[in-house]
Amino acid sequence: MSTTTKDSAGTGARSSKATKDYKKPTSAALKGAIQLGIGYAVGNLSSKPDRDVLMQDFSVVESVFLPSEGSNLTPAHHYPDFRLKTYAPLAFRYFRELFGIKPDDYLYSMCNEPLIELSNPGASSSWFYLTSDDEFIIKTVQHKEAEFLQKLLPGYYMNLNQNPRTLLPKFYGLYCINCGGVNIRVVVMNNVLPCALKMHYKYDLKGSTYKRRASRKERVKSSPTFKDLDFQEMHEGLHFDAETYNALMKTLQRDCRVLESFKIMDYSLLLGVHVLDKKVGSRGGRGDSRRGQKVLYSTALESIQGNAKDPEPVVDDDTMGGIPAKHKDEKLLIFLGIIDILQSYRFIKKVEHSWKALVHDGDTVSVHRPNFYADRFLSFMGTTVFKKINALRGSSSKRKRGSLYVAKSASQEVLAPLRPGEEKRTQSMDNLDGKGFSSSNQPDLVPKSSDFNHVSFVLDSPREEEPINRSFLLSSLGFLMSTGRDIIQATNALDNSLYSVHSSQSEADLDVYM
Repeated sequence: MSTTTKDSAGTGARSSKATKDYKKPTSAALKGAIQLGIGYAVGNLSSKPDRDVLMQDFSVVESVFLPSEGSNLTPAHHYPDFRLKTYAPLAFRYFRELFGIKPDDYLYSMCNEPLIELSNPGASSSWFYLTSDDEFIIKTVQHKEAEFLQKLLPGYYMNLNQNPRTLLPKFYGLYCINCGGVNIRVVVMNNVLPCALKMHYKYDLKGSTYKRRASRKERVKSSPTFKDLDFQEMHEGLHFDAETYNALMKTLQRDCRVLESFKIMDYSLLLGVHVLDKKVGSRGGRGDSRRGQKVLYSTALESIQGNAKDPEPVVDDDTMGGIPAKHKDEKLLIFLGIIDILQSYRFIKKVEHSWKALVHDGDTVSVHRPNFYADRFLSFMGTTVFKKINALRGSSSKRKRGSLYVAKSASQEVLAPLRPGEEKRTQSMDNLDGKGFSSSNQPDLVPKSSDFNHVSFVLDSPREEEPINRSFLLSSLGFLMSTGRDIIQATNALDNSLYSVHSSQSEADLDVYM
């Protein structure tokens, strides 16, 4: 976009500093043109009837010229003349309806107050604008990225129908503004990091290590965005409960496979960490911006699979849809989403990977084959960034289940070959009167017939190196049979539901054995 000035006749004249002064002078004009253009496009779309999305709808491009003095179809405005192109308007209307965005709410968010310009920590030259209600991000994209998004729309449509809960970017509109002979393409997306909460740490993670450290210029910022190597030095991993960890990794794995099927690589995980113990006021006075949330599945907690719940309620602060986590003794809220997915593994990316692989380890550079990139990305997230808290619950239930095996093994020990010197086993036989037993120390069960067959086999096949005292063993068996009724009565008194079957069959088992 070039700078324009008005002459005495009111006609627009291009400034000689068109390219040089492109960025700063046109920022306010660009924001105003974006809001005016989107407002006109959404309002014009309301006159079209609702219907199913057809294949040809993904390739439709609508164009309208908006002069500053206005026309029969467009309102007058105080911005330079510009032309607006709206890509696949019916398809994007469907996407907005899928996430519960009403046309009035969308217009109010986009046009009610001036857009807020954000800094760009990445290597791209994109500009970022935030709506005043903290709901939507508007990003400028290159021609190749806009063209790739158009081709991606049918598959994106299919994926959202199958899985609206996703960490992938949610696209709500694609527009092109032509002003002064320059095309500015913008895409409207969901906002991953709410500005109402202070992000104490921000990371752009790819799973690679080559040049993955924040620059000095980035580090001196008030809210820097760190990278992979910085995370490994600053954190030992973010810990989640087992249910949340599994849901998060399941969603990441599902999303990465979708990106791999589209041959997409070089994407990142934008990660924001809010420390609950540090009480910091809201930024920009927009602390209540998301309490009237307009978009479904837009928060981090809603985007992951499963019903993840906060383990402990937050008393003095709204969680803003963050995922609860821990790092050492700190309680955290995690906000995250996959970004920069409009990079396909085209010829130029293949050349970039080959050139970097000649100088450095090819597996450490960010640009790589889509399948390798997805596997490396998931491995880094699941082992280095996100970790599972080893829960100690369930040990009591395991002991309860194990008590049955303890009782069974105790009864088998009585029937095992006994030697005269083993006083502990003979003394345990005197405590079978059923007194003083607890739930963890059940009376011995009457063995099944298979156990008796084992004993008979032992009696008939004594080992030569250690002769068995047959008389002592037979006396022990006789004592057991004589006290069998008392054992069953004690067992029924402690757990009637558990040993009722054994009490009804014990006498029959003894008769069969005799």
